[in-house]
Amino acid sequence: MPQLIQKTEIAQYIGHVCEPTAWFEVTQDQVNNFADCTLDRQFIHIDPVAAAQTPFGGTIAHGFLTLSMLSHFAASFNLLIEGIYMGVNKGFDKVRFVAPVRVGGKIRCHATILDISEKRPGQYDFKVEVTIEIEGEEKPAMVAEWLTVQMAH
Repeated sequence: MPQLIQKTEIAQYIGHVCEPTAWFEVTQDQVNNFADCTLDRQFIHIDPVAAAQTPFGGTIAHGFLTLSMLSHFAASFNLLIEGIYMGVNKGFDKVRFVAPVRVGGKIRCHATILDISEKRPGQYDFKVEVTIEIEGEEKPAMVAEWLTVQMAH
């Protein structure tokens, strides 16, 4: 659940470690739909029989699918500035795909607020370190520094 923060409290949230999100199971249907949307129909994503013959042992999610799940996960860990009326995805400073997410695997997100700054009156830039964990795996699926902007009255 997003947490509402007062504008006067912003400084105390720099370095804040958010609660991990709930686990999310990656399904073959989701991977297939993503492949259709992006036109990335590489066999390691959509052909379970052929993918079983690879070192992955089966189909895996696209790295960009894992990255795109941040939009879903942010609804759980996001900090919202009091008076927010709009949020915008600004991009990433860094993104690394560390380990594959196997279809049927579960992932969740860990987030740490690295910085919040008011660039203009009512415009707050966030820099958040995000890590996508794979259930039962030592290595994460992905690590990134995500940049967003919140506009508040």
